[in-house]
Amino acid sequence: MAEALGEFVGELDVAVGPPVLVGATPLGKRRIIPILGGRAFGPRMEGEILPGGADFQLIRPDGVAEIEARYTLRLSDGALVYVVNRGLRTAAPEDMARLMRGEPVPPERVYFRTSPVFETAAADHAWLGRSLFVGFGERRPESVRIRVFAV
Repeated sequence: MAEALGEFVGELDVAVGPPVLVGATPLGKRRIIPILGGRAFGPRMEGEILPGGADFQLIRPDGVAEIEARYTLRLSDGALVYVVNRGLRTAAPEDMARLMRGEPVPPERVYFRTSPVFETAAADHAWLGRSLFVGFGERRPESVRIRVFAV
């Protein structure tokens, strides 16, 4: 189904650290997940994800995780790209509980979609700022993989 959406750009394989639990706020449970690094690979996106970003999550009272990840990508030609990737992740309550504990859950049991936005000063990659993207995510115990499509 994903391929029918548009052009496959590449995959983002993001290594993450243990969550920092802010706690229950008036809006829900707040978590911050450090981004340790990673890589981008595919037909239109090759490079590395630099350490230092984070995924700011809000687990709403209805169990849905609102995600906002911010990090930097260094493409293979050296160009830097600022990434803001917002999305939603939800599953059956028992599967969400497993995800929150860092346990694996088969990706087909989880709705995990994002809308990445890319910003760069590199003229060769300006197309990233002139396109809309959708990401199909998969949470793994120590990483997140996002398949990115231009739509």
